[in-house]
Amino acid sequence: MRVEIWSDIACPWCYVGKARFEKALAAFPHRDGVEVVHRSFELNPGRAKDDVQPVLTMLTAKYGMSEAQAQAGEDNLGAQAAAEGLDYRTRGRDHGSTFDMHRLLHLAKDAGRQEALLDALYRANFAEERSVFADDERLVGLAVAAGLEADAARAVLADPTAYADEVRADEREAAQLGATGVPFFVLDRKYGVSGAQPAEVFAQALAQAWGERSPLKLIDDGGAEACGPDGCAVPGR
Repeated sequence: MRVEIWSDIACPWCYVGKARFEKALAAFPHRDGVEVVHRSFELNPGRAKDDVQPVLTMLTAKYGMSEAQAQAGEDNLGAQAAAEGLDYRTRGRDHGSTFDMHRLLHLAKDAGRQEALLDALYRANFAEERSVFADDERLVGLAVAAGLEADAARAVLADPTAYADEVRADEREAAQLGATGVPFFVLDRKYGVSGAQPAEVFAQALAQAWGERSPLKLIDDGGAEACGPDGCAVPGR
């Protein structure tokens, strides 16, 4: 069974939701039969690379709330993250374009290091002091820590077209599936789960999707020659 997760590194609920999903997956009896694939989704597609601002400034402008309300929201998110064993800086974080990070995540996917890089990017953005925005060498360092080659990461960051089509394809697919926000979880292209649901909801979704997998239906299950573990059928015998 395949689970696809659309998310954005700038999304705090994606950070929390990933931890909750992984808690459910770790306890799932068929864990080894589940493939997890991470897909790209930008909360602010088209945002300029150098357009970086404090999180509180972004929140007050986008949602029309006071700075005190925005800070209270960050404090609540910090508590939610802590409950999942995650570090979360409720003061001093910034916000910007995640397009380059998504492009690097596609590079990491090709190298089999996507999960490691995604975790490194989440941790850097939400728990560490140094910004991940508009700082290529910061991203290169995170890529190397996740097991990628520095030169490969730099080459992707230097070429704005590298993996751009893959990011946009993920985002178009999310729209086709009806995702208007993230995190968005799709189980076997049959069930969707939206938001950072409790681990219990993810556990129920996994069990339901696994139980309803359709067995293969044969068009013709006999008569034609075939090869199997004991050898091949011999014509005329």
